[in-house]
Amino acid sequence: MDTTLRDGEQTSGVSFAMQEKLGIARILLEELGVDRIEIASARVSDGEHASVKQIADWAKEHGYIDKIEVLGFIDGDVSLNWITGVGCKVVNLLAKGSEKHVVMQLGKTTDKHIADVCAAIANAKKRGLIVNLYLEDWSNGMIHSRDYIYHFIDEVKDKGVQRIMLPDTLGILNPKQTYEFCKEMVTRYPDVRFDFHAHNDYDLAVANVFSAVQAGIHGIHTTVNGLGERAGNAPLTSVLAVVHDLLHVQTHIHEEKMYNVSKLVETYSGVRIPNNKPIIGDNVFTQCAGVHADGDTKDNLYCNDLLPERFGRVREYALGKMSGKANIRKNLESLGINIDEASMQKVTQRIIELGDKKQLVSKEELPYIVSDVLKHDAQDQPIKIVNYSLSLTHGLRPVATVKIDIDGKVYEQTAAGDGQYNAFTKALWKIYMQLNKPIPELLDYMVIIPPGGQTDALVHTTITWKFNKKVFKTHGLDADQTEAAIKATVKMLNLIN
Repeated sequence: MDTTLRDGEQTSGVSFAMQEKLGIARILLEELGVDRIEIASARVSDGEHASVKQIADWAKEHGYIDKIEVLGFIDGDVSLNWITGVGCKVVNLLAKGSEKHVVMQLGKTTDKHIADVCAAIANAKKRGLIVNLYLEDWSNGMIHSRDYIYHFIDEVKDKGVQRIMLPDTLGILNPKQTYEFCKEMVTRYPDVRFDFHAHNDYDLAVANVFSAVQAGIHGIHTTVNGLGERAGNAPLTSVLAVVHDLLHVQTHIHEEKMYNVSKLVETYSGVRIPNNKPIIGDNVFTQCAGVHADGDTKDNLYCNDLLPERFGRVREYALGKMSGKANIRKNLESLGINIDEASMQKVTQRIIELGDKKQLVSKEELPYIVSDVLKHDAQDQPIKIVNYSLSLTHGLRPVATVKIDIDGKVYEQTAAGDGQYNAFTKALWKIYMQLNKPIPELLDYMVIIPPGGQTDALVHTTITWKFNKKVFKTHGLDADQTEAAIKATVKMLNLIN
């Protein structure tokens, strides 16, 4: 069961809009193939009421209504009226799984609470609802008040409850405890269907799910991207990989759809997926070291069973200061680019240089680098920048000092401008006016960050010039926007020289 839309929405700062909730529900059931989804808590708000009704209406029309579940409370008729009012058929009643919760939070005796729960089950069944039961704080109950849990289950197990759900509400269990407690449940009550609901406070949620399934638990709860209160819940993607690969248990989930679902929920929730998040992080199928790329060409020496293609992704080879030719060649091949060995050496050197300025070069940036190296590095350039200094001070105009070599002679000028690049060109044109050289007209200045670029991405600057009635463009590539523009300008100067 996926509870992204209920427990996942309890992530701090996350609130899905109505259409977003419906979209997530549809993709989880129709495309990904999860068995059940928990979509809301009863009584939350008018907006939640409208969202749940919209999902329920869609689910009825498409045959999914029995897969839609709503959390309800032991509150007489209030939750049940809310749930039946929106047209849902499955209620997950929230009961207390530890004696401490019963006494300290509810202020009741355990017998009184069990009687209230049995009455709520009967009321829900009378309304034609399918009833599941959460034992909130079950993990603490197993540690401190196990007799209460046995007494509770003994009283409710024959009341027509479809599932009893065992939450590690505070994320306190370790895998050894999880196995022991879940094994005890399924052994003591072989006719009861149990679900395990993990939280990740000790970063053990996935490991605890592994133990629960190993112990014979019948169902597991997850959220997309591990959303949830505090440290979150067990992430669907990681759980699925563990269940499929390490426990060899089959599910109905379509693995190849998982990445798209994760990115959709990332967009709607506003919670970014860490780059190193297993299965779905941007970097987890990226080889950085050149030796790894080389090994992948030799019987996949650096691959495991988590092949990216399973999850709708592809293996990537990072480009940076640790790159070797194997990394670069892998990326070029995927782009359909073939260059000779001498050019490969130049491209490799350029990537290493850029890698000293930023951590990685993306594959999307690679064609710009290849083009830049092959078109310009091989040419003799009679005009070269010897040095320049750019000054940006709050409250003062930017100032640039430029030293340039033109046909073997060095010239220097300083100028202020409206921006750093403007100051640079003003200093440059001072030198050109001193030499009575014609000055080109700048028509357009365009900055492109290649697709997927981060704040440290390479900047591709294209400047359109007009000189002697001819319009042309030059390009510059660098991790810094101003430096990219200066490189494009120097290329222009050599073209018109």
